[in-house]
Amino acid sequence: MTTVDLEPLTVAVPLREDAPGVYRVGDSRVLLELVLDAFNRGESPEGIVRSYRTLALADVYAVISRYLADPDPFDEYLRGCDEEADAIRRQVEAAGMAGEISKDELLARARAKGLCP
Repeated sequence: MTTVDLEPLTVAVPLREDAPGVYRVGDSRVLLELVLDAFNRGESPEGIVRSYRTLALADVYAVISRYLADPDPFDEYLRGCDEEADAIRRQVEAAGMAGEISKDELLARARAKGLCP
């Protein structure tokens, strides 16, 4: 039987803070929350890289490994992202800028401007 003698390996978690409180994965512009949300929806690391082609597979595995080892700080970060998104959504709705616009209405507007037949 063959044995493999491996030295302990330390892998840095490839996260960088782009703006205060905004974390991106590796050298990409992909947000940490997008990677974690995809993983939590059942997406594989390979699938995540297919969805976000600027990501490196090793970076995604490193982030997910760190997340699985201690999810609490990541879950707290995700809760903060959700709270911020909810606050912005409420501001947009309060300003009357939110609303469903149907495809038919968009086409009618484009026809009125002569942009489509």
